Amino acid sequence: MKCPFCKHPDTQVVDTRESEEGDSVRRRRRCLSCEKRFTTYETVEMRMPQVVKQNGMRSEFDAEKLRTSFSRALHKRPVSTELVDAAIDHVTQKVFAFGEREIGSRQIGELVMKELLKLDKVAYIRFASVYKSFQDVGDFSDAIDAVSRPRARRSKTD
Repeated sequence: MKCPFCKHPDTQVVDTRESEEGDSVRRRRRCLSCEKRFTTYETVEMRMPQVVKQNGMRSEFDAEKLRTSFSRALHKRPVSTELVDAAIDHVTQKVFAFGEREIGSRQIGELVMKELLKLDKVAYIRFASVYKSFQDVGDFSDAIDAVSRPRARRSKTD
C-alpha cells in the first residue's frame, strides 16, 4: 500500500481489527519512509452480473426492479413484507451464485416466478400473465390449471 503522505510504496501493518458486523477489516499502517500512520479499510466487493435484456441491451442488476415486480404482482395480497424481502434476497443470491458476468432477464423472470409461486398463487398468475405475454383467456386457464394441479394431486391421495 502506497503512503498517502510521501507516496513511498512500502508500508507496514501495525494493527488489524475486524468491524463489529464482521463485514470489513480496519488496518492501521505505518510508512517505512516518513513514519506517518494512516488507516485503511478492506471490504468485500460483490459484483452482480450484467442483465442482458431480450433486445440485447445490457444494464446493471437492480434489486429495486425486483422489489417493484414483486410489489406489482402482490398488490393487495396477504403477504408480509418479511416474506417479500426474503424472496428478493433469495433471487439475488441465486443470481449471484450463478457466478456469471452476465445473466439473461428471462432467467431472472423465471426465478421471480418460482418465488411468487411459493408466496401467492394469484400473484404468480398476475406476474406470469405479463411475463409470458398472455394473449387470451386460454393462456390464463392453462396457467391456473398448472398452479392447481399439485393441490389436486395431494387431495386425491388424502
